[in-house]
Amino acid sequence: MDDTSYSYSTGGGITVHRTALPCDPGVLTELTANVEQRRGGVLSSGMEYPGRYSRWHLGYVDPCLEIAARGRRIGAAALNDRGRVLLPAVVRALTAHGDMVARTGDSVEVAVPEPEPDEFFTEEQRSRRPSVFSALRSLVGLFSHDGDPHLGLYGAFGYDLAFQFEPIEQVLDRDPADRDLVLHLPDEIVVHDRKRETCLRHSYDFTVPAALSGPAGGTTRGLPRLTEPTPPVVAAEVPPPPEPGSYARVVTEARERFRRGDLFEVVPSHRLYAPCSSPARFYERLRDRNPAPYEFFFNLGEGEYLVGASPEMFVRVTGRPGEGQRVETCPISGTIGRGADAVGDAENIKELLSSPKEESELTMCTDVDRNDKSRVCEPGSVRVIGRRQIEMYSRLIHTVDHIEGTLRAGFDAFDAFLTHMWAVTVTGAPKTWAMRFIEQHESAPRRWYGGAVGVVNFDGSMNTGLTLRTAHIRDGVATVRAGATLLYDSDPDAEERETFLKARALLETLTDGADAAPEPEVRARPVERAGAGMRVLLVDHEDSFVNTLADYVRRHGAEVTTVRYGFDPALLDRMRPDLVVLSPGPGLPSDFAMGALLDELDARALPAFGVCLGLQGMVEHAGGELLTLDEPMHGKPSLVRVTGGDLLADLGEDGHFTAARYHSTYTTPDRVKGFGVTAVVEDGGDPVVMAVENAESRRWAVQFHPESILTARVGERIVANVLRLARGRTI
Repeated sequence: MDDTSYSYSTGGGITVHRTALPCDPGVLTELTANVEQRRGGVLSSGMEYPGRYSRWHLGYVDPCLEIAARGRRIGAAALNDRGRVLLPAVVRALTAHGDMVARTGDSVEVAVPEPEPDEFFTEEQRSRRPSVFSALRSLVGLFSHDGDPHLGLYGAFGYDLAFQFEPIEQVLDRDPADRDLVLHLPDEIVVHDRKRETCLRHSYDFTVPAALSGPAGGTTRGLPRLTEPTPPVVAAEVPPPPEPGSYARVVTEARERFRRGDLFEVVPSHRLYAPCSSPARFYERLRDRNPAPYEFFFNLGEGEYLVGASPEMFVRVTGRPGEGQRVETCPISGTIGRGADAVGDAENIKELLSSPKEESELTMCTDVDRNDKSRVCEPGSVRVIGRRQIEMYSRLIHTVDHIEGTLRAGFDAFDAFLTHMWAVTVTGAPKTWAMRFIEQHESAPRRWYGGAVGVVNFDGSMNTGLTLRTAHIRDGVATVRAGATLLYDSDPDAEERETFLKARALLETLTDGADAAPEPEVRARPVERAGAGMRVLLVDHEDSFVNTLADYVRRHGAEVTTVRYGFDPALLDRMRPDLVVLSPGPGLPSDFAMGALLDELDARALPAFGVCLGLQGMVEHAGGELLTLDEPMHGKPSLVRVTGGDLLADLGEDGHFTAARYHSTYTTPDRVKGFGVTAVVEDGGDPVVMAVENAESRRWAVQFHPESILTARVGERIVANVLRLARGRTI
């Protein structure tokens, strides 16, 4: 069906003629450039999470109709002659729900009345209260057909739509011209399925019967698809950033509300700004730099653009209407920054998953989300199918739950959408009280932030993402909102920092590349590496980590020669190393005649650095005593406490750092002779020595493995430090 012409009749009696032909995926790049100049939209998914997200990319330009709402007034505008063919049928659908308050040849606006004071709605029927969505439901019914997965209404849903369902007093001033909803009906859509490696251009024509459009009927066949250009993007002055500490003050106020029991959690936001001269280029750069499940670029007309890379699904509805449609959401709560590398990421993930606060945030979000679904889903069908799953983005790591339910008979995708409005992850709990707090404590209306973007398909399905990590661009200024999920145990300063971290990917992309003036080239003064010009002899005690240890030394500029133990001591005279490194290894120091080698080093006054077995050999050679652990520590991390010395003086927080242990032989401080003990691990019994040094004889040693990934945060610095000490320089 996807590569042939196909015709069908909609639920409202309109005949749709569809042609789906293969095209080059590169057309989407050209389409994106066109969307900067004419109404349209581009949506993509840059993330592949099996069972949750797959990779796709679609776009359209020059839609034939635009649907917009301001408060309880909803209107339709024909954007070209093709839209004018459809407009009479659309007018019939909209006026079934309110009085016409404005009409021109190309547009109509209808006011949907408030429910009568004595009109009662149960909570289960809340989503059927008269609202602009009542009119939208009729409009979707006009075009409904369950055999076309792409035709539908594409666009954005604003935050203020929730006020048609929740009794919240509006405190902030609103511009009556601001739109709360903008949806497009495209009649040509390019769909690139990046998983199946297909790209099709779906082209639509509509034939409207006389019963819907007047005596003559009408068809779009043969009519041009082009629409009028939108206003060009012009530069404007960028407002100043928020006052430092202003968000932290809101956190402090929220904590008082938590104390009183008014709130369980709340998600206030604030605004940051950056210039944007080309929304299309910004979108392409954002997709490249910050892949996300919901990437989007909309030209909404009237000088408004939305560009975003949202990490969070709002509501997705799949399946045939009336046959138990599946409702999905993926609430995100729990955030930590990315590490410097994969090891840093893993450590941060562990910290995130170990945080009771972060777990509480997500638990509350999921409990509220399950409650939202239970209003419209089959009893017993709401379940968590993914718990605290990790999703990684360019700057952040999040924990995510995945929740599903089955719609009850008599409810549709709009019911699922409205019962979740708006997601607890952007409002809080209890929702109504949280939204009141937001209205009272944010500095300006949210507009599009915290709402949703996506598509309402005419086949009864829906796919929407939350409007997060989004720039609202107007007059050359991009407004980026960011918030944090607050609990009673939130730290005000930390939460404020988190908001800036969340906004950073967008702000850096906005101020990078074409939208920023080139920075002057600054030539950095070369930095001398710690081991530059040094010769290091690495003694291998049949160890499995010696090559990584050698690599760490080479990274700092030293020339490394690695030899197996038992070599002729004359090598020391020929090489005259600046430092001898005694590697880790199995067994005991005596298995490798390490005492004899240390005698040779003493005779030549050569500095030495011992790692694990190397430390044990140094301690034993100096007259100390070695013991055996009750349980070996192999590949396990421990928290090391620094007690003095030079080698580890600049490491860790509050004198502590995590290091990898691979040993069963050990010593205790009272059994060490000839060395100062400079680090220990306290496992509940006697302290286990983790580092020793003797500055006079230039001997340093560690019991842990600096080259292990578990010691990644400090390992290279330890190697650099010992090279400097061996060279005779201070750290």
